[in-house]
Amino acid sequence: MNKYKKALLDPTSVYAFPMEVVNDHSLKREQKIEILHSWEEDARELQVAEEENMPDLSTEERTSMLSRVLDALHALGASAKHGATR
Repeated sequence: MNKYKKALLDPTSVYAFPMEVVNDHSLKREQKIEILHSWEEDARELQVAEEENMPDLSTEERTSMLSRVLDALHALGASAKHGATR
């Protein structure tokens, strides 16, 4: 499995922080956005899990990660997949 496909399935298996996706020159802009949208979905799912009393990370860590993903999307001139902001 190539790096792009692996990152699309699980961004944290390839990148530690969302801005690393932005700075990866081996990817096209569209691929970066797809990976970040996948990461955004993961971050939002963690927030839903917390709301359903299934904590995994602290609220601050979840909010911080979603914020970082949204910042990375903004750096690429892209919007959040779900249209919601922080």
